[in-house]
Amino acid sequence: MSNSPKPHPSLLLVYSRILERWNLISPNVRGACFVIVGAFLLIVMASLVKHLGKTLPAFEVLFVRFLAGLIVITPLVWKMGFKIIATSKLHLHAARGFVGFMGNLCFFFALIHITLADTVTIQFSRPMVMILVAALFLNEAIGLKRGMVTILGFSGILLITKPFGDGFDPWFIVALGGTVFGTGVVLTIKLLSRTEETVTIMFYFALFTTLLAFIPAMIVWETPTWTEFILLILTGTLGIVGQGLFTHGVGLGETSFVMPFDYMRIVYAFVLGVIWFSETPGWWSYGGAAIIIGSSVYLLRTENSQKAMAKDS
Repeated sequence: MSNSPKPHPSLLLVYSRILERWNLISPNVRGACFVIVGAFLLIVMASLVKHLGKTLPAFEVLFVRFLAGLIVITPLVWKMGFKIIATSKLHLHAARGFVGFMGNLCFFFALIHITLADTVTIQFSRPMVMILVAALFLNEAIGLKRGMVTILGFSGILLITKPFGDGFDPWFIVALGGTVFGTGVVLTIKLLSRTEETVTIMFYFALFTTLLAFIPAMIVWETPTWTEFILLILTGTLGIVGQGLFTHGVGLGETSFVMPFDYMRIVYAFVLGVIWFSETPGWWSYGGAAIIIGSSVYLLRTENSQKAMAKDS
């Protein structure tokens, strides 16, 4: 006979009523809620990276971040059976792991050396980089409007980085490099998702990034204090949970509706930068962020409209 306490009937009733009302909400709104909460957790994770980067090597923080992902995904692979990770695209998984590792490395270094808000904002210039890559290497016709909006988006990056003024910091180039590598992640995922399961992609990403981070982390390893150790674990956990909520939210609602809510990350970054790190971005940063958000949302909606037209035709 089990002696474990059973939930009180009234608590079960309250939970069932909350769940019932939650399910009555439209999938778009529920998806947006998941994206908003996920975005907040990911910015808290980024803030912890910036905080820990003051006392611990970036490679060490990066390694723990990736290792946490591997620890979380491995039991799922065990439960589903190791046949789920059988693949003929190991080279593509390795490529995705490499560009993901480099993208996160650039992002972590940029977080440590420049403001939280500017680092996160530059990361959201990815749609412009995607179009540039598509035009230069995939011979895709981008059209006049999309081309003009892309140029406008890059002008937002110039406002933030101020490459021709005294305020320029070379670490801005590292942040932009992270965005370029992030574009590589998107491209490799598109190729892999044609034949590979999501769990397979996640497992090999966690595996390859952990392996890539292991050696440099061991070279520069500094034994963390108990407080730093707890924060390192929290960093990895928030990254996994935040990304999971974001992915679930995108799956629940229409992409064109829920994705713009991911730009709440920029808002959170500005607020936490001020509260946590006493960072006060200038008006150039606010102007650049507004231009990048506007351009990216336009490009996102245009891409989804084109996909919808292609399906209908």
